[in-house]
Amino acid sequence: MRDTKPTPTVKEKDDSISLRAIVTPLFRRKRLLIISFLSIFAILVGLSLLAGGSYESHISILVSRERMDPLVTTQSTNQMMGATPPLTDEEVNSEAELLQSSDLLRKVVLANGLQNQKGFSIFDLIRPRQTEEDRIARAVRGLARKLKVETPTKTNLIEVTYSSSNPAISYGVLKSLGDLYLEKHATVHRPAGSSDFFAQQAQSYKDALDRSEARLRDFGEKENAADPDEQRTDLALQLANDIGQLHTTEQAIAGDEKRISSDLAQMAVTPQRSATKEETNASNILLQELGSSLLAAQTKRTQLLLKYDPNYPLVKEANQEVAQIQAAIADAQKAHYVNRETDRDPTFELLREDLSKTRGDLAAHRASLLANKQSISDMQADMVKLGNQSLQLADLQREAKANEQNYLLYLSKREQERTSDALDRTRIENVAIAVPPAMAVLPVHGPLYAVALAFGIALILSLCITYAADYLDPSFHSTNQVVDTLGIPVVVAINRRSA
Repeated sequence: MRDTKPTPTVKEKDDSISLRAIVTPLFRRKRLLIISFLSIFAILVGLSLLAGGSYESHISILVSRERMDPLVTTQSTNQMMGATPPLTDEEVNSEAELLQSSDLLRKVVLANGLQNQKGFSIFDLIRPRQTEEDRIARAVRGLARKLKVETPTKTNLIEVTYSSSNPAISYGVLKSLGDLYLEKHATVHRPAGSSDFFAQQAQSYKDALDRSEARLRDFGEKENAADPDEQRTDLALQLANDIGQLHTTEQAIAGDEKRISSDLAQMAVTPQRSATKEETNASNILLQELGSSLLAAQTKRTQLLLKYDPNYPLVKEANQEVAQIQAAIADAQKAHYVNRETDRDPTFELLREDLSKTRGDLAAHRASLLANKQSISDMQADMVKLGNQSLQLADLQREAKANEQNYLLYLSKREQERTSDALDRTRIENVAIAVPPAMAVLPVHGPLYAVALAFGIALILSLCITYAADYLDPSFHSTNQVVDTLGIPVVVAINRRSA
């Protein structure tokens, strides 16, 4: 009876063929697999023992905003104390990138002498002769590759890790990295020379202020004008009063001229004298006087006739005198005399006195008018001069005020920069070493980890070598390969071992 077996399905056939195809090369070349595994494992274990353990140091840097530096600007910065704005991820990442800057890593390399460390490198075989700059550049590249900088989420910390086979080097690298980073942070956020710049500008404006004040003093002594504006105001009031006085004088002159013409017109029709007493008297007294004179003349004639002849001249003269007196007596007997007394007219005298006084006032008013006009002209000239002095003084005061404001501004900026420099010297910054590096005592991984890692690597490499050797072998290992490659059926297949 024929033994019949169930035909395997396609999936089971493929799985069996696939599993056999995977495992068969390993059994076929198990000697190579074992030798390569043991060799690689021994080499890796030996290298790990020669290299020693890896010592890792760690440093944590805290980024904060405890210190608010003033802006480096020529304008006034009046910062008010208020709520500190929160840090952003960009600021923390910027500090992390600053930690990995090439110039900072170069200083760390030079500080720790990493360029002089000996080690096996293919680059040393290619270029046996290297300059100092080449070694420094390679050390900087290696430090950047081995330095691990991380910024944990939802924190303001920057975690920096560095591992080396020498624990002193790991500690020294991170120690110098922290110190140099703090210096670089202060240099980047606080531009160098700002304090000297503001001090220089403050001294410059102090000198300018001194010169301006000296010009102000010289101006007062030279122009003899302490305050031209106030003097000009007082002079303007006086000028207004003088102009009013000028108009008053002109009115007085016009009044005096009109008064003089009126007085002259009234004096022309007013008599200078007027009768105060009038008496009518007869000529009795005159007749008595003439009678006495006649009697005396006749007595004289009689006496002369007693001595001389009637034709004698003295007798004739006496006769003539008697005749004249007699004629006068006759006339006196016919005439009547009126006695009148006159005096100065009071109206005329008042007009004359008023005219004289008005003419004196007119002369005084005309002289005052000329003096007022000259005074007004002089005061107007003085006001123009004071106006120019006021402009010059305003320019000097404005210049002095501007220099004073700039001096005070730069003086304040200088003190702010000095304060910031003092804070930098005392390491009061917005970054701080939260966790300083410490000397590593134990390696990162123990011997068991190195053996396990070497075992894994050796196993993987030995498998790869085994599969590669089997793949590169040109001989046939199964009838299926013969059928697939040559396309001919296989009648008999003899195992190498049974043969």
